[in-house]
Amino acid sequence: MASCLGLYIEDNIIKYAKVTKDNDVVKIDSFGIKFYDRLNDAIEQVIEETYSYKTPISINTPNENYNYFYIFNLLNKKDMHSYINTEFESICFEKELNAETFETRYVLVDDLEDKEKVKAIHISTNRGELAKRVDLLSKYKLSSISPIALDISNLLEINKNENLENMAIVNIENTTTVTSIIQQKIYEINTIDAGISEILAKINTKENSYAKAYEICKNSTIYTTEGKELQYEENAYLDDIMPTLYKIVGQVKKILNDSLNKIDKIYITGMASVINNIDIYFQEYLEDVKCEILRPYFIRSIGTELNIKDYIEVNSAIALALQGVGDGLKGINFKKESINDKLPDWMTMEIGGSNKKGGGTKLGGSSYGEGFSFSLKGALTETEKGLIKGAVGILLLIIIYVILSTVLVGEIQKKIDEVALEDQRATQQEVAMNTDKTHVDEKTAEYTELIKSIEEKAQIDSEAKRLKYSVPTLLNKIMYAIPVNVQLKSITNSESKIVITAQSDRYEQLGIFIAKLNNDGILRNVVSDKSEKTADVVVVTIEGELP
Repeated sequence: MASCLGLYIEDNIIKYAKVTKDNDVVKIDSFGIKFYDRLNDAIEQVIEETYSYKTPISINTPNENYNYFYIFNLLNKKDMHSYINTEFESICFEKELNAETFETRYVLVDDLEDKEKVKAIHISTNRGELAKRVDLLSKYKLSSISPIALDISNLLEINKNENLENMAIVNIENTTTVTSIIQQKIYEINTIDAGISEILAKINTKENSYAKAYEICKNSTIYTTEGKELQYEENAYLDDIMPTLYKIVGQVKKILNDSLNKIDKIYITGMASVINNIDIYFQEYLEDVKCEILRPYFIRSIGTELNIKDYIEVNSAIALALQGVGDGLKGINFKKESINDKLPDWMTMEIGGSNKKGGGTKLGGSSYGEGFSFSLKGALTETEKGLIKGAVGILLLIIIYVILSTVLVGEIQKKIDEVALEDQRATQQEVAMNTDKTHVDEKTAEYTELIKSIEEKAQIDSEAKRLKYSVPTLLNKIMYAIPVNVQLKSITNSESKIVITAQSDRYEQLGIFIAKLNNDGILRNVVSDKSEKTADVVVVTIEGELP
């Protein structure tokens, strides 16, 4: 038979419910609400009133945040975990936050929009605030810290929903969460920045008491189209209540409209659920969705409405207690398991006095009855007591050593596996890089050949253009350089080689012409063959190259 004390802690208020579960039978042993000025004192009072000094305690995470990541379902668990952490670190970097200051958990569900992916519901909470919660309960047996938006579904028998209704749970506490349950699985969490804290704060300014403000809410009735006969005197604080409820129901309607999955039913819970007619008020705004107050599945048979209402106002504490006895989602516990948590209860007990029944010595007290005992004849001497204490101490040291060794070996193996995975990834990356380098080298060689071909073609084109315009230029220069008594008989060219046949009646004029061709840079490497004289005319052949 499992037992757990659920503590739902918020500013100024603490809800509690002690739950016992024997197979499928669930029983609430004690429950209630306390308003407090000092949280330490309130917790001690609850522990004392419920007699839960050795009972496991389950509490809610403080100010958690939700993000959603979508991952291909073919990835193994380690790669998924690495991807989710990387995505969360990116979000923290964008918001200029330090990811190391957050404790995180996540839940994987099927992505209904893409069958090849899974959806990670990622929960994060500040480690400093979490440590304060743990420290508050350091004297007691804290076993579970989990987000209420996920735990609240423990109050429904989701797996027994044969009609496969899609539903949403609107939990109106200090802030409001909307937990969407699609195809019998929690699919999305939406947070609304409004809740009963706004209402209580407004009424508290008038009454100067949060407890009285809460009682006023319990005794208030909302106007509906079905209750027009209600008198305003009976609802004097509706002006403080209705604006917040109107804001919440408007946001809920927007969430339903934005959802790609049709919601068939809305369950309303939290502190605000004690306001009379709140379910009818929601129903009037959400016409196509059935709205009702969330009643824990195991207490629906209780006779009077008053008793059920008393249970409902601590729904959050009941849900946390159910999480502590093994119901609900696994893997969302933010309480880190310590060495003491792994030790059996008897290892923390002290050696007691003499056993009155048998004159023996009993090892502490056990939650199972008389505890572990053995009998010895006569009273124990101080030496015998010392030997027993020493033996127990040595036994404890051996057990602690074995546990620590097991944990250490497990951590070492985990690190070895992580290193092997990183080495495998590095090898894969190296192979990919080498493949890319080979491909780049091939393309580089190809581009080099193309560039060389283009340059050669450009050079040929440039040479052709040069030759095309060089001959007219040559003739123009010869026109200005040729002496009066020199005549050109012919000019021929073979690419850049020029052959000129010139004649004159005077040798010196031809010499002047040849000198000008060379000195003025009209031709390069100017040479002339032997001149021939016919009658009174001297003919000479001049060869040279275009500059």
